[in-house]
Amino acid sequence: MRASLFFAAMLAGALTGTSAQADDATESIVVTATRTPQPAYKTGESVSIISSQQLETQQILALTDVLQELPGVSIVRNGGLGQNATASIRGAEAGQTLVLIDGVRINDPSTVDNQALLGDLLVNNTDRVEILRGPQSTLYGSDAIGGVIDVLTRRGGDAPFALRASGEGGSFGTYRLNAGASGNLSDIEYGAAANFVHSNGISAADVRNGNPETDGYTNAGVTGNVRVHLSDAVSVDLRSYYTNARDDFDDNFVFVPPAAFRVADSAAYGRNTLAAGYAGLNLDLLDGAFSNRFAFAGSDSHRSFYNSAFDTLHKNSSDNGTADRFEYQGTVRPFSADELTIGAEYQRIGFEGKTFSSFAPAAKDTGSSNVASLYAQNQVTLWDRLTLTAGLRRDDDREFGGHYSMKLAGAWSLDEGSTVLHANYGDGFKAPTLFEQFSEFSNPLHALLPEVAHGWEAGLTQRLFSGTVVGSATYFERRTDNQIDFFVPDCFSNPPPDVCRTRPFGYYDNIARTEAKGVEIEATTRLSDRLTLDAAITDMRATDLTTGLDLARRPHLTASSAITWTPVEDWSAGATLVFAGRRFDSAGEVHPLAADAVVNLFASHRLNDWLEIYAHVENLFDVQYEPVFGYGAPGRAAYGGIRVVY
Repeated sequence: MRASLFFAAMLAGALTGTSAQADDATESIVVTATRTPQPAYKTGESVSIISSQQLETQQILALTDVLQELPGVSIVRNGGLGQNATASIRGAEAGQTLVLIDGVRINDPSTVDNQALLGDLLVNNTDRVEILRGPQSTLYGSDAIGGVIDVLTRRGGDAPFALRASGEGGSFGTYRLNAGASGNLSDIEYGAAANFVHSNGISAADVRNGNPETDGYTNAGVTGNVRVHLSDAVSVDLRSYYTNARDDFDDNFVFVPPAAFRVADSAAYGRNTLAAGYAGLNLDLLDGAFSNRFAFAGSDSHRSFYNSAFDTLHKNSSDNGTADRFEYQGTVRPFSADELTIGAEYQRIGFEGKTFSSFAPAAKDTGSSNVASLYAQNQVTLWDRLTLTAGLRRDDDREFGGHYSMKLAGAWSLDEGSTVLHANYGDGFKAPTLFEQFSEFSNPLHALLPEVAHGWEAGLTQRLFSGTVVGSATYFERRTDNQIDFFVPDCFSNPPPDVCRTRPFGYYDNIARTEAKGVEIEATTRLSDRLTLDAAITDMRATDLTTGLDLARRPHLTASSAITWTPVEDWSAGATLVFAGRRFDSAGEVHPLAADAVVNLFASHRLNDWLEIYAHVENLFDVQYEPVFGYGAPGRAAYGGIRVVY
């Protein structure tokens, strides 16, 4: 309760600034909400934007480090840098969030729940990130129940050539190098970058439980994109992304009386690679009134697991996932106040999982599926104040058949944009994953159904004092039915026919129902030309409707605050605070995890037009906490670096 009052007071304080002009939030243009460029306030959606300037000012390395500052988003990471990390948007499961890089889906079909490997996503060459909260399957299909995270890399600009490079080092034997170039050569826009990160790390298993061994991490990656304008009406897009990572982790478990197991040190490590690509043809007709995009997008992931306690040379298991997607999107503008978007998609996904043994042939699970989709969305603006959006989608999946998704949204701008009311209703669904359908734990009784969600929200955005203060509040609800969970049959007192013979350890079934309700509050204040304060708080309850208990690792209260100060020209400093309230690590409200609040500091100094030095301190007060039962988190750490922009 004290934490709730503290953060409520912090937000109230953020709404008292009265000085210089703030950035006009209503002018932000987003693409993810409607799949076409639109002012954010017209979409009727809850969407957050993370700019490259924010990433550089706060000296962010991992995407998850900045996502946790957003309302409605909670991050769980099993230890330090590079360890398994998941994002929950408005209480949804990790696999119910769709993640895109430059428009390419990177959710991994080889994982159990088709989640993206967020622990390996670094932000070195990121231009901006758009985060869309709430069910979004009308435009994005499967997996978009909690929302969508869209990472856009740097491209183009005003100059023919621009160079950015940086180097940094610090605690835990961590260092990173990054270099990239981008530019605009009249008819060619391009961007390319490479990065390398290494850290000796901390013990993933909590060191306070007697786990001294460190778990290191290495990540090397490249990105590239180019757009060639063949004429005023025709252009070609090519995009690529590749990352190769190795992470040491802990997977031994020790018994903790009376009935718990806690992770302990081990020599296990994994190797993860992800390659993604996109090729698109853009065709504008009728003087831009009819825009067309034809594209192919694909991703290929490989994950290998090694445990040198058993074998120092050979992997114990491997998982490979592929996704190929053909897309068409057309946008028709019959008049300035109306925009109709239509689309067709075909996707094929596949996975192969192998388990290796010195005593038997390799065991293998394989599976594939395909889905064909059609969608349409119409956005109409009336009287330059009211924007209404309606959309419908049909997905035909080879395994479970057809499914419809709908979206309705509205935004009403009052007082020349000072007040914006918004509301929306959206459907979300998630197809059964390939692992759930084709592994040794597939359902022996019937085909799995898709998870289905229905959500709505309503909110207010208010600009005060000539735009120096922007505040918003949104109430949301979402209910998910047919949620897939693991079911263990009673094979002793009441064994189901045949099930205990073929699935004695359990199988996946549509047995869960969940619900999330909450309020998100945000505020941005320009206290002066040199001082900015941002704050956000989310009060949410995510519940298992079968038991009435909290879902695992969903804190009721999360909050964040960031202050940025430019005392004199060429100097910048600031701090962030991220708070996560008390939550439970497991279903059934067992293994409670204490609330935690982490403060980070950052500062930079521009020496000249092209050279900057910077430093940051993470976990300033050396808070010791468990983000996951039995796992630790990094203590206080300091880093320093140099950045070249030419």
